[in-house]
Amino acid sequence: MSNPLVSTLLNLRGNSRAAVFTEPLWGLSMNLCLPYASVYMLALGLRDVQIGLLSTIGMLVQVVAGLMGGVITDKFGRRWTTAVFDVTAWVIPCLIWFAVSLTSPGYVFWLFLGASIVNGTWQVTQNSWDCLLVEDTDRQQIPHIYSLVMVAGHLSALFAPISAALVSHYSLVAAMRILYINAAVVMLIKIIWLYVWSTETSTGRTRMAETKGVSLWRLLAGYRGVLTIIHRSPGTIFALFISAVVGAVGTVNQTFWQIIINQKLLVPDPALPFFPMARSLLAILFFFTVIHKVTGTTRFRLPLLGGFGAYLVGQVLVSLLPVPAGGHADLATYAALAVCVLFDSFGVAMLAMLAESIVALVVDKQERSRVMAVQRTVVMLCVAPFGWIGGLLSGIDRSLPFVLTACLIVMGMVMTLAYHRPSAMNHK
Repeated sequence: MSNPLVSTLLNLRGNSRAAVFTEPLWGLSMNLCLPYASVYMLALGLRDVQIGLLSTIGMLVQVVAGLMGGVITDKFGRRWTTAVFDVTAWVIPCLIWFAVSLTSPGYVFWLFLGASIVNGTWQVTQNSWDCLLVEDTDRQQIPHIYSLVMVAGHLSALFAPISAALVSHYSLVAAMRILYINAAVVMLIKIIWLYVWSTETSTGRTRMAETKGVSLWRLLAGYRGVLTIIHRSPGTIFALFISAVVGAVGTVNQTFWQIIINQKLLVPDPALPFFPMARSLLAILFFFTVIHKVTGTTRFRLPLLGGFGAYLVGQVLVSLLPVPAGGHADLATYAALAVCVLFDSFGVAMLAMLAESIVALVVDKQERSRVMAVQRTVVMLCVAPFGWIGGLLSGIDRSLPFVLTACLIVMGMVMTLAYHRPSAMNHK
């Protein structure tokens, strides 16, 4: 029997094909910068707590953007909204992140703050892009399509040596200038390509007609009815919780994983991109060998527990690793980090796919944009404090952010068991 992911990939049509096939350009742009983003901030003089504060402020902007995203997407269409806000959320911040290294130290924090605020509007395009991806798609194919999106994103791992070579040849700051300019150009190409290749969805055309002449404020008032829909849906509430846990853990990891291995475990700068590279390659392997076996079902109890369990092992292990005795990362440190990456890669891949798929499957099609907007707003409100909290904890001990993520993962496992207990299942 052919692999279902391969079969889905070969048979993609319309907007789902345009979205999936342009997604690897994300890896040639932003994912080349992300391994160094936090270390870049440290190199320019920011402290751990300031980095955490920027993460939290960015999350708060995402709360507002997520709430507005539903009505903007309905009023102006999935395709137009995706193009405009992709430029706003990615191209413009990349240019600011490039420029911050050329300014005087007194402006560094404020430029990073401005970039975080503008970048936070990506929640608008996340809503519109998700609708563009799945609205004209067979419901049964949604988990497979999200798996392919994850695979496309992880393909960036193949280009991680580019970042390492630049950092090794130039200084960290000089290399990041090149990477951020590259990201701005490649993201602009991706945005134009997706816009030209895609069409407005049928639901999008319907919602644009229904909201024509209606102000954004009146549309926002309609969220009261959406809240009622969510309140009456245990599946949607469960999806909100899972997304919040996955988002909080991901926020802390994205901000502080590179910091702990660089500052505590003494991994040198040029080696940093190889860890995300290994994580991504392993995630792709897991998608095509293990994870695809659960994407054809809507019963996600065991997959969720498996994803949370693997993630927990990786987080606990990295928090327990000692400072290398010789003043630099030794073979034992690299071996332990390899185990962390192995478990993290499976946990991240499984949970990212499930968090997106569960939401897409339980949301009413006609209200998809507004329900997903409220869902993202609630998730961002829950996730927002964790960047700042992680920064405070990292300032005390760089292992503490991962003690926090381990506790969050345990909460996710408990909620999964509670939601899927027999008595609860009988009332769904």
